[in-house]
Amino acid sequence: MFFARFEGLKHISESVFVRMCEKVGTSQLVALRRETWGIKEMVDRRVIPNDGVIGMLSGSMREGFRLEGSDVDSMFWLNNHRVIMDMSQSKYYNTANTTLILSDSSESPPGFTLLQLLTTTTSEEVQTACVRMNDRVYIFCSIWRQITCSLIPNSTEHGPCGSGKIGRITEYDHAFCFVCDFWPPSASSWIERCHSWPDPEVVKDIVKNGCHFVAIGHPLGPHENEEWRFSFSRAEYKCVSAMNHCQFLTYGLLKLFLKEVINQQSEETNKLLCSYHMKTTIFWAIQQNTLPHWCPQNLLAGFWVCFKLLLKWVYEGVCPNFFIPQNNLFLTKVYSSAQNRLFLQLHELYKRGLACLLQSSSIRSYIIDVLYNPRAFVCTDESLMSDVDFDIKLFWEIYVPDYMSINLRNNVKLLFIIEKFVDSTQLTQWQLFRLQTRTAFILQTTAFILHNMFTNMFTNTEVNKLMYIVDKMSLHMLKLAAKFGCISDMLFIAIYYYKTLRYREALSVINMTKVKLAQPYLMYNKHVDRERYTEAVGGQSWSTKMRQAVAFDIILENEICDISELIPEKSALQNIGHRLFIPVFVMLHLLEFLCYRHIDTTLSQAVLDELQVLVHHDQGLYIDVEYRNISWQTLGICQEITGNLQAALHSYLQSLT
Repeated sequence: MFFARFEGLKHISESVFVRMCEKVGTSQLVALRRETWGIKEMVDRRVIPNDGVIGMLSGSMREGFRLEGSDVDSMFWLNNHRVIMDMSQSKYYNTANTTLILSDSSESPPGFTLLQLLTTTTSEEVQTACVRMNDRVYIFCSIWRQITCSLIPNSTEHGPCGSGKIGRITEYDHAFCFVCDFWPPSASSWIERCHSWPDPEVVKDIVKNGCHFVAIGHPLGPHENEEWRFSFSRAEYKCVSAMNHCQFLTYGLLKLFLKEVINQQSEETNKLLCSYHMKTTIFWAIQQNTLPHWCPQNLLAGFWVCFKLLLKWVYEGVCPNFFIPQNNLFLTKVYSSAQNRLFLQLHELYKRGLACLLQSSSIRSYIIDVLYNPRAFVCTDESLMSDVDFDIKLFWEIYVPDYMSINLRNNVKLLFIIEKFVDSTQLTQWQLFRLQTRTAFILQTTAFILHNMFTNMFTNTEVNKLMYIVDKMSLHMLKLAAKFGCISDMLFIAIYYYKTLRYREALSVINMTKVKLAQPYLMYNKHVDRERYTEAVGGQSWSTKMRQAVAFDIILENEICDISELIPEKSALQNIGHRLFIPVFVMLHLLEFLCYRHIDTTLSQAVLDELQVLVHHDQGLYIDVEYRNISWQTLGICQEITGNLQAALHSYLQSLT
């Protein structure tokens, strides 16, 4: 068993606990991630109209993980469509504005169901996915998948989801599903099983929030193309949130063990297990009370309990779904010869004892350090994360761009809703700070929407007074946003001045921004001089730190024409969804170049030379690798404006690489 019998096993557990806090996050950081996403979704849902689409982040990102290479999982459903479990539940809905769907599990395996459309009023997409069987109309999951995948460019079917990439790295899975406000009878045994975990209040909350149905049928059942699978994603999130931090880190360790050890055994078996199996394992291990005390000293003991349970399941070929145990998650993958090969590989790891963790690249060194220095002190106090480290993670998490449709009515509603939330005493400090950055984003987009709307509506001189008022309002909103936001938000004022032909005013703002961006304590894209940052803004409020010492890349919404020179390149520049992400230093040079073109061409050439040096020679400090293409493209636009077509062509070709 190697170090399984080692005297310092608890010491090693503590060392791994520390490493997992670094890799996964402290309890404070995980709470921050969950709470800030939670407040974002709470605000968004109050804006969605009855006939709109509701979105929800799900999976490991929503649970609080930020592991490298993880997918971004999201669920979407029609707000005015509801699934009911039996006809008696229809009385709770106004069928004049709600489309009802009946779950019919009578002919389906556990965990699956047919969805029968009960009303004729529905969306065009749902109507297209309907097929009549036995004088009833059912929504076919296979047709629904095809329809919803086609809504997202370059999306491919992956299980019940539409899958693709955001940028070059991050993969997403979007599941277009249906929601049910009731807890399914087939999962009633789960409620009876919850004696010790989760707490009764959590169980009550889970049951009250019902479940979802995702578009995939049982591959061995008679209705694979018609059936839908029960999804307990929201319930799973609540269960993960109910874990203590040691349990959560054990879950994280299982995910790393799967990726770095189990899936590295052979190509034949590296697709048989997935992170959902790890989640199911930790759920059952906690609920069955197999380890009385989940604490840092017992982290490896908890991992070993879970690993043995997983090994048992693979041996038996049965992995019971946590909510509907009759649904065997191994049924279509872990069976026959594949099951046997996987069991033998896992059993080899089991025979090595906890030493099998030495194969994990993430935690190997932490185990070895303790083995060679068993008397070394290991501090498991999570609060010892430095303030600078926490600030980096806080700002990175808080300053998440919003993916709401950009329109004036939505923005006004959002501001009213945020005001109500801010007046509430129920919000945490992180949620309040998240709402502050959200307000800055709303004010910026509203300012440009107002300007564009009135510019397009009126062109005659009789409306000068109205345009003057709109202009004052827009500028006021942009300046207010800069007070709520970070240093880079000042550039939106410069963009507005440039857009309204006030080049000297724009240059004045650009110069102020340059001074702030040149400060030695600037925090930009996780790069920061820790000592100088602490000296300059240590002990200040997060709002002050963000306003004085933090910068992010510039986000330009494609629906708002901020800079006309970028419009012809919009299709080439579109790097994430319907928005452009441009490094703040590239945007600074672009704006300065464009303004000087109208004032002093000599100075504009000098700025272009600076931009060229930046794009050609930056090593990732000012231009993230993800945005090298947009930076070369921006340089090419400037070179083309000056008439240097050969240099522009070179830059455009570089952007393609």
